[in-house]
Amino acid sequence: MSVAFRRESDDEHLEPTFELPIARGPNFVTARGLRLIEARVAELERALAAAADDAERKALRRAHRYWSTRQSTAQLVPAPEGRMVAIGSRVTFCHNGEERVVTIVGGDEADAASERIAFSAPLARALLGAEPGERRDFAGAEDALEVVATEADRRD
Repeated sequence: MSVAFRRESDDEHLEPTFELPIARGPNFVTARGLRLIEARVAELERALAAAADDAERKALRRAHRYWSTRQSTAQLVPAPEGRMVAIGSRVTFCHNGEERVVTIVGGDEADAASERIAFSAPLARALLGAEPGERRDFAGAEDALEVVATEADRRD
């Protein structure tokens, strides 16, 4: 039989699985974000204990490694105080004549559908450190953002 028609095992032809990528830089989290990470780790541990087959366990272990790393590297930021935009702030701002509200959170907690953006996002970086009434450059435009109001996010 020709060598071209032989294979050692089915695993040779599977796509390789890589570790889930972890963002560079500090892992700043809000209190809500830390609770979400802890809940995810606990959920994965329960799922691992109940996993039925090797493929499922392998996928769960991969996710568990990611979330355990995120938990161990989490740096809890204090709730923002005062008027300055910080991680954990709910910010009302104007951009192109339209008023929007976003909450600046840690990377794992970000969810655009809930208007929660990561502190590392360009919009968040432009807003961080600003106070109400202050204008900020954004996306190459001068004074593109105007901070209207800011408060500590109390939503859970």
